[in-house]
Amino acid sequence: MLVRLAALYPWDVSSDADIDRALGFLGTDADSTKIIQAGNGAAILSCFVALVVTVLVPPKIRIPTAGFLFAGSLLVSAVVRRAPVLLAAAKRTQALGDAPDLVARAVLRMRIEPTAETAAEFSARTGDGPLAASLDGHVRRAVGSPESGFAAFAEEWSSWNPALNRAVTLVSAASEAPPDERERTLDRALSAILDGTREEMAEFVSEIREPATAMYAFGVLLPLALVAVLPSARAAGVPLSPTVLVVVYDVVLPLALVACCVWLLTHRPVAFPPPNVTRAHPDVPNRRRDVLILSSIAGGVAFFVTGFLLPDWTRWIAGVGCTLGCSLVGVTQPTVRVRSRVHAAEENLTDALYLVGRRVNDGIAVERAISVASDEIPGETGKLFVRADSIQRRLRVGVRESFLGNHGALADVPSPRARSAAALLALSAREGRPAGGAVLSMADHLDDLQQVEREARRELAQVTGTLRHTGSLFGPLVSGATVALAGGMGDVGATGTNAALAGTFPADVLGLAVGVYVLLLSAILTTLAVGLEHGLDRTLVGYRVGHALLSATGIYLAAFVLAGTVA
Repeated sequence: MLVRLAALYPWDVSSDADIDRALGFLGTDADSTKIIQAGNGAAILSCFVALVVTVLVPPKIRIPTAGFLFAGSLLVSAVVRRAPVLLAAAKRTQALGDAPDLVARAVLRMRIEPTAETAAEFSARTGDGPLAASLDGHVRRAVGSPESGFAAFAEEWSSWNPALNRAVTLVSAASEAPPDERERTLDRALSAILDGTREEMAEFVSEIREPATAMYAFGVLLPLALVAVLPSARAAGVPLSPTVLVVVYDVVLPLALVACCVWLLTHRPVAFPPPNVTRAHPDVPNRRRDVLILSSIAGGVAFFVTGFLLPDWTRWIAGVGCTLGCSLVGVTQPTVRVRSRVHAAEENLTDALYLVGRRVNDGIAVERAISVASDEIPGETGKLFVRADSIQRRLRVGVRESFLGNHGALADVPSPRARSAAALLALSAREGRPAGGAVLSMADHLDDLQQVEREARRELAQVTGTLRHTGSLFGPLVSGATVALAGGMGDVGATGTNAALAGTFPADVLGLAVGVYVLLLSAILTTLAVGLEHGLDRTLVGYRVGHALLSATGIYLAAFVLAGTVA
């Protein structure tokens, strides 16, 4: 697609450093000149489509249609150029959510062996995601030199997360500090990344409160309120037509909301994404075909039943909403279920590390400490340790193999945090009693990290909760009632009681246009809420949007029916 669009604009263009940096972070082979040519090619193609549409529309609306379409065509080029930069920003935001974990692993390794090279290698090897991959690249490039890779890594990420730069610099400096100052330096490194993350999230929440409120007022509440006065506005001589209504509610307003959402999401400093569960996981079956078939059947049933019981236009809202909602929920549900198990396995990880670390600190071998502690750890975490202990006994393997081996307890548990803890336990098995203090410290650090995540979500809860409830509940409820009342006004005018309203919008056009807006609103606001809480995780967005679409469809039609009985 990119190559074909670029072929439409064969002239030379200048490169762009920001786009090249974004493409490098995304790991693509394309360069900025190809992206710019593709943007210009897309603009040319859009202008051609705009020209054809302008010729085909009625002469009365030809000029405004041409102006709208050609202005949109010019924006296409800017959107294509900015897309890599925005995608890289979203991915970088998710990557920075691993920064506290990465620094904590380096600090713990330094407490066992105070060399920066070993700490950098351990932190990169036991991590997962772009941040650990970036550190791993710097560690590899530093092999054979007096550098550990920490300095270059801190420099690369300094403009995106100053707290990470400071924390990594302190970890590196701790390797050269006297023993009595080393512990203090490492504690300051952990405090730097944790306090920095807290401050950035608090500042972000403070900054987005006003823009989010403005978007909520002008992009959601005002358009919904205006639906009720549309019949009166047209009767008063305001030049509104069904075409204008559809363009404003189903094209202009959703695009404006998407632009606001992109601005808010790209300003988020750090996100805490859920564990990455791929389709290769044994508990994520490939059942997309079955889901699509069942969703189509559900949508078809909703289409015919709704059309039989309610006005004809409602069948399109019911059919599309049910089909899309069921498809998204069905496709993403297995992955969400696996993630729930992963979260359950992480829930008591702090207690597990404390129980094991305390025994190791008392001189008990790690293998024996795991065996004894596994009966004391509750929940899924306890089952995980019981399974690891069983694997040790049956296969006579070490701690690393029992947790991280191909048939280990964590083989089907894609939790970076649990894998880091297992790697530290394996290291403790090799180092012996001196590592017991590091395991106890990791228990404290995990507690601090979970506290930072909880505080960040709590700070965002008011904003994201309002967005979610508006998209899936309040918006459809108000819209359905408003459309029913506006339809009642049109019926009054049509019967001659109020001749001025005889030219109101047809009820089917109004209901259909607002219904599409309600579905788009539920998807956009839910995506924004998920993006602010967890970053733009595709699976979580699909799952939550699917539920929001099903909820919005049912509530919109129910509100229309209930309000119609009293209108």
